[in-house]
Amino acid sequence: MSMNRIVGLMLLLFLLEGAIMPWIIPAGFGDRIIPHFIFVIVLYSALYGNRHQALMLGAGFGLLQDLIYYGHLIGGHFFMMGLIGYFTGVLLERKRVTVMMALTVIGFACIVYDTALFYIYKVFRITDAAYAWALLNHILPSLFLQLAFALACYIPVRRIFESRSKALPDSDDE
Repeated sequence: MSMNRIVGLMLLLFLLEGAIMPWIIPAGFGDRIIPHFIFVIVLYSALYGNRHQALMLGAGFGLLQDLIYYGHLIGGHFFMMGLIGYFTGVLLERKRVTVMMALTVIGFACIVYDTALFYIYKVFRITDAAYAWALLNHILPSLFLQLAFALACYIPVRRIFESRSKALPDSDDE
């Protein structure tokens, strides 16, 4: 699958995450659960593609999220999504990633991502909440949504990125 199709798929997920998911999430959890479907795809890109692709997808869509959804601080999502995507790709570059390993890495990366964003917001005094409160009320409920999404889209996304990574070396030789 070409990069244009991957970006198109991620744009659809971007719209789903911002326009449709607020209607799907129950009213009591609407302000507590924050979907990060784009971040999950960036992590799959790091696990089954390459680290540079994850860096570019993470930085590009992180900046788009900063501009569209989180306008009070530009650059937090841009920086963290690209950085975590890149380092995930560096850590697991030559390893065969199984389903459980992918879900574990995605779970830890989502916690690191939300924690880093929380502390960035804390440094710039956008939030004054305690970390324990944010962990129990925002980070963990959102983590379950991200893991459910990661499990639901595991096979198609793995096939997309593995077929792309296998096709790239052949096209470079020609």
